Amino acid sequence: MTKNDLLSRISIDPNICFGKPCIKGHRIWVSLILDLLASGEKIETILEEYPGLEREDILACIAYAAKMTRDSYVEIPLGLQKESKK
Repeated sequence: MTKNDLLSRISIDPNICFGKPCIKGHRIWVSLILDLLASGEKIETILEEYPGLEREDILACIAYAAKMTRDSYVEIPLGLQKESKK
């Protein structure tokens, strides 16, 4: 499956889920799937929790995020760094 095939599984419709990117045919936000993956959930677990999804839907969310980060970025605060001891 090509990257474009994966991206075709993502839908952005202003009348569905406030226009947020969703998995086509579902009201599941791309960001929800990415948050689950980022918190350590396995693809298999997500598929069990959302039986209407397919593995390619999860991969489509990752492909969408990759495309978004190529086009723009969000600054992430690094926080306070500890001073090194000399």
